[in-house]
Amino acid sequence: MAKFDPAQFVREVRTETARVTWPSRKETLVTTGIVLALSALAAVFFLVVDQLIQLAMSFVFRI
Repeated sequence: MAKFDPAQFVREVRTETARVTWPSRKETLVTTGIVLALSALAAVFFLVVDQLIQLAMSFVFRI
């Protein structure tokens, strides 16, 4: 088994970090906005579905 060398690990991390293509501020803000909007849309969808199921169950159990 290879011996762990912390200095080598740090060098490798720096090398890999330099290769990463980081998103611009605009790309980050647009992506964040899309995630928030889709999360809100999903929340509203599940609220409506839950209300419909509740309505159906209350109708079934009234019979």
